Amino acid sequence: VFKVGDILLNDERHQVIVENKQCELTYKEYEFLKMLLENIGIVLKRESIMSRIWGTDYMGETRTVDMHIKTLRQKLGEAGNHIKTVRNVGYMIE
Repeated sequence: VFKVGDILLNDERHQVIVENKQCELTYKEYEFLKMLLENIGIVLKRESIMSRIWGTDYMGETRTVDMHIKTLRQKLGEAGNHIKTVRNVGYMIE
């Protein structure tokens, strides 16, 4: 179980609760959030995010990460403000 602010991720149940309500995430959004929560306070580079979530053979753009973070923030609502952009590097959660 990982918790930051109003975000609770229960990996055993594969469940995300935000402000006491279940939040429906896609598989990739879930894995992205889990990766951020496993590394609280650490900046994760776009390349390492892509490698872990999309696989080492993924040939897409790093903008894919940016689009997923945008939809993840939207789904998390106000709690999405815990996800910080580190310009030209990647993302972190505080």
